[in-house]
Amino acid sequence: MTNEFPVMIPGAATDNGDLKVVAPYDGTKIGSVKLADGAAVEKALENADRLFRDRRQWLKPHERITILEKVSNTMSQRLEELAVEAAREGGKPLIDSKVEAARAIDSLQGCVEVLRTQAGVEVPMGLTPASDNRAAFTRKEPIGVVVAVSAFNHPLNLIVHQVGPAVASGCPVIVKPASDTPLSCFRFVSMLHEAGLPPEWCQPLVAKRDDATRLVTDPRVAFFSFIGSAEIGWGLRSKLAPGTRCALEHGGAAPVIVAADANLDSAIPLLSKGGFYHAGQVCVSVQRVFAHESIAKDLANRLAESGKRLKIGDPTLGGTEVGPLIRPEEVDRVESWVNEAFDAGTEVLSGAKRISDSCYECTVLFDPPANAKVSEHEVFGPVICVYPYADLDDAIRRANSLPLAFQAAVFTRDLDIAMHAYNHLDGSAVMVNDHTAFRVDWMPFAGLKHSGLGVGGIPHTMHDMQIEKMLVIRSPSL
Repeated sequence: MTNEFPVMIPGAATDNGDLKVVAPYDGTKIGSVKLADGAAVEKALENADRLFRDRRQWLKPHERITILEKVSNTMSQRLEELAVEAAREGGKPLIDSKVEAARAIDSLQGCVEVLRTQAGVEVPMGLTPASDNRAAFTRKEPIGVVVAVSAFNHPLNLIVHQVGPAVASGCPVIVKPASDTPLSCFRFVSMLHEAGLPPEWCQPLVAKRDDATRLVTDPRVAFFSFIGSAEIGWGLRSKLAPGTRCALEHGGAAPVIVAADANLDSAIPLLSKGGFYHAGQVCVSVQRVFAHESIAKDLANRLAESGKRLKIGDPTLGGTEVGPLIRPEEVDRVESWVNEAFDAGTEVLSGAKRISDSCYECTVLFDPPANAKVSEHEVFGPVICVYPYADLDDAIRRANSLPLAFQAAVFTRDLDIAMHAYNHLDGSAVMVNDHTAFRVDWMPFAGLKHSGLGVGGIPHTMHDMQIEKMLVIRSPSL
């Protein structure tokens, strides 16, 4: 199995050299990919645009289904290999990377299911004299060239979430994975090609920033799919060519309300998993827990003890529960944010120490100031903040106080409290008695406010990547 990937743009060469890929845990080299230069980026766009413009080359639905089913079967046979590669390059522990690989396979099957069941609609006619003697209906067509830019934290499943719907919808797709984690992407695209997808239909590349920006802003791009930081995502959106549609998935600072009557025996393991899973590098990771003052300290102490028991280390080992942050600079940032909160008088109940250049302890902070970075911004690290509250509406107000809104949660045994929280919390989804990071790949997944634009999830992404084209027939026999 090679970990050295050439340029995968048909007809292109590049003189930009190689991008070395290293394991975030210990910095060892694990592979490389060729860096696409400006000419290679232009060739990728040219290939994709030419395919879309010549409708005789469009892949028929049954051909797309066959390809997706073949690659799904191949991935099932190579699941362990895919999981190990994702763990090595992304730092997510192997136990969770296996779940990610299984989710990716299921996501492809979801693409096939949508493709088999989606349909256009009949548009009523004959309702006015002007619409008499007519019939109208719609059918689905691909929107055009898709450019997908992805994040590091789920290096296989995020790519599948962007590329799978594009292939299923019949769109030529150019995909740029995160420069930290390109191997899973290139591996998956290679499998697509082996399954019969012509290489021009899915072209992976990594490029320097200027070349990557040119890729996104080109007028030949019909749809831009972005997963990553808000600063970059909104910046790229502002540069899109007129007519290019987009979906942006950024991060949040997920709030959780824990009522006085909550079952803490059930809540603690869920909150711990939701906050420390993948070292907190999840866009809907549990970060801000607003607990009733009668239970807040007990909850925080129990969360701290739960975090202390988690095994931190090499993500490729089966017993590891929390791996490294993606880069040493991120450890530095998390450390500085926690130190800022500590200097402001925050009580540290666990963690707050770096273990190595790449790993940081699972940290629980009690009642940090509202203006601390850990309270105002997405930490994207293994840090959970617990804030006591006396009044539920005040807790909800504080939860809604940031320009971020994604998924939220409430823990309670009282239906009225659950519904009150659901009705008043900002967010596209509110979990009851579950953590904020819950997700299945067919549900809508949407960041609001600064947290994103549009709706993710397999059927919703396929909807975005297609148009409904209407046919109107006029006949005196109608």
